[in-house]
Amino acid sequence: MQKQQRSNIEFIPLFKKSFFLPKYWGVWLGVGVMLLLAYVPVKIRNPMLGSLAKFAGRFVGRARRRARINLYYCFPELSEQQREEIIEQMFVTAVHSTMLMVEQSVRSPEFLMKRVRWHGDEQLDAIRASGRNVIFMVPHGWSVDIPAMMMAARGQPMAAMFHNQKNELVDWMWNTVRRRFGGRMHARQDGIKPFISSVRQGYWGYYLPDQDHGAEHSEFVDFFATYKATLPAVGRLMKVCHAAIVPLFPVYRSDEGILDIYINPEMSDIADADQHTIARRMNEEVEKLVRPNPEQYVWVLKFLKTRKEGDTEPYKRQDLWPKDK
Repeated sequence: MQKQQRSNIEFIPLFKKSFFLPKYWGVWLGVGVMLLLAYVPVKIRNPMLGSLAKFAGRFVGRARRRARINLYYCFPELSEQQREEIIEQMFVTAVHSTMLMVEQSVRSPEFLMKRVRWHGDEQLDAIRASGRNVIFMVPHGWSVDIPAMMMAARGQPMAAMFHNQKNELVDWMWNTVRRRFGGRMHARQDGIKPFISSVRQGYWGYYLPDQDHGAEHSEFVDFFATYKATLPAVGRLMKVCHAAIVPLFPVYRSDEGILDIYINPEMSDIADADQHTIARRMNEEVEKLVRPNPEQYVWVLKFLKTRKEGDTEPYKRQDLWPKDK
């Protein structure tokens, strides 16, 4: 049986004969339906999928509870109804973003380029002209993979780190699509050295800053209205990769069927900053990018899990929506 090919250069997904076993037939059926939908005009497809997403969102109790808790901590100034509306639209965004990935697998680059609007990408020319590398700092948006793929389709080599999916067939499909236009994929369990090596070779890096890596190497800094254990890794990456750290965030406009990609100015003020300052600046950039369109963010993640000594982990609080399973 073939295994995923790993090396100290990149991760290459390989197809397995076992993917034809009955336990995967449901995945094949679902993907087949989505491939057909990829050719349906968005004016027809999006309202239909939006209604389906709102309905399905009622039955994902654990994910919905995590989103409620995250928004409760991050946006206490909002009413419960306002937070519920964000969650509902978040599930809609999740479904639309999944369809965007399906389109990436079958539609032509010319078609896909017409579905993207870039904001601020002109500054990348100046960074390239300076001889520096680029590492994009990209919060966990539902369409997070698309900007890297579109840059690869435009001819820019890209490198990114990723977590494997639990379902092996889904993992193979997802990573195969990610590599459609070129670039390198690096599995997180292989460490960060292969990613650093790729960036040094001229690949533009893709770094997600908002995961919870525990307290040992993290800094507790403000994050929206709460705080978060934040790994100040971009400071080290900036130096060892001779790279500009550039915040980026994708926003899908379901009414237009367009993905807006926002690229903020590089974080030039962290070069000589201490670890605490770097961590806070990272979270500030996440806040700037996410706050205007909170429904685009993956609020179901446990990014507030690590707390200061004496504080209760939010997701273990039984007083917050205890009836959710």
